[in-house]
Amino acid sequence: MSTNLAQLDGQGGARRHFRYFDYVMAAFVAILLLSNLIGASKLATLGGFTFGAGILFFPVSYVIGDVLTEVYGYANARRCVWMGFAAMLFMAFMSYVVVAMPAAEGWDGQAAYESVFGSTWRIVAASVIAFWAGEFVNSFVLAKMKIWTKGKALWSRTIGSTFFGQAVDSLIFYPIAFLGIWTTEQVLTVMVTNWLLKVLWEALLTPVTYMVVGWLKRREGVEVFDEGTDFSPFAKAKSV
Repeated sequence: MSTNLAQLDGQGGARRHFRYFDYVMAAFVAILLLSNLIGASKLATLGGFTFGAGILFFPVSYVIGDVLTEVYGYANARRCVWMGFAAMLFMAFMSYVVVAMPAAEGWDGQAAYESVFGSTWRIVAASVIAFWAGEFVNSFVLAKMKIWTKGKALWSRTIGSTFFGQAVDSLIFYPIAFLGIWTTEQVLTVMVTNWLLKVLWEALLTPVTYMVVGWLKRREGVEVFDEGTDFSPFAKAKSV
């Protein structure tokens, strides 16, 4: 049985009809925070490849970002990016305050606590800036490619958007966070390796993306094309 999907512009006006948008946004923010909190600064080696440990789960947030843009349009994805941005800033602030609080007498876990939650200002700044820039590039490329491909060949725009979005993310994050701490060779190796692995992850998860996108479109009953959308990260979606 075929489903007739309503053709909508990308201004976010149909959000009042979305049944699952809030759940997808919550998953996006949760995975984003956890992947940045756990493993962002740890170097791991597997099969001769050196990479940041957070890469195992962080790409899932990009897959969800693709789903948000593909199903709900750029304007609604933009809301989620700003929500994630604000959540990361609050996480950084909360971590700083809690780590800085004097430890209770007799408690010997401060050093371990600082090693886990005491990220330097460089890592925090790198994470926030890289996420913001990379995610907006990812969403922009996917939305534009959807118009160019007339909604066909979903794989080309999910992989293509990740290719550019993760390139921007990696180019910003690793030099800001680790240049001068790691060797230049380590920074370049991890930066390039992580970028390639993230794109590979996206390609491998394409069948999952297809299933999730197809299910959400059928359940929401929409097909959003961002024709006439203001792609500025600072634009406000039109309300209806």
